Amino acid sequence: MPSESTSRVAKNPKYELYHPKWYRSRYPILWWLKKMAYGKFMVRELTSLAVGYLAVFLMLQIRALSLGEEAYASFQVLLMSPAFQITNGIMLLLLVFHSVTWLNLAPKALVLYLGKHRVPDIVVLIGHYSAWFAATTLVIWFLVVV
Repeated sequence: MPSESTSRVAKNPKYELYHPKWYRSRYPILWWLKKMAYGKFMVRELTSLAVGYLAVFLMLQIRALSLGEEAYASFQVLLMSPAFQITNGIMLLLLVFHSVTWLNLAPKALVLYLGKHRVPDIVVLIGHYSAWFAATTLVIWFLVVV
């Protein structure tokens, strides 16, 4: 049995399906600089590159550890260079900004109810910041004591 589109072609060979062109308004490339909230959003999204840098950096450090003491010693010498220290300082600032803005989004993404009452945003924020503080304290304790 012929389909509807082939029967239309058979009836009228000049028939073409009408596809209207979608309207797409043009935006300038720096549209996000017009509002502070948009700029903050874009900077926050760009800080994900710092997260990627940290992941690659940690993998390289683990690789140097797995290759032995000499390889790790040369990796540590590389880390002591001013370029790496400046880069890692900038990355630390970007990662803190990323973490703070991520945690501040938590009350919007995590809506909790106790019975019929919504848990206030500040309680969700305090819980997330407390968990961040506890994890940071645990890592520092592990690095210093162990």
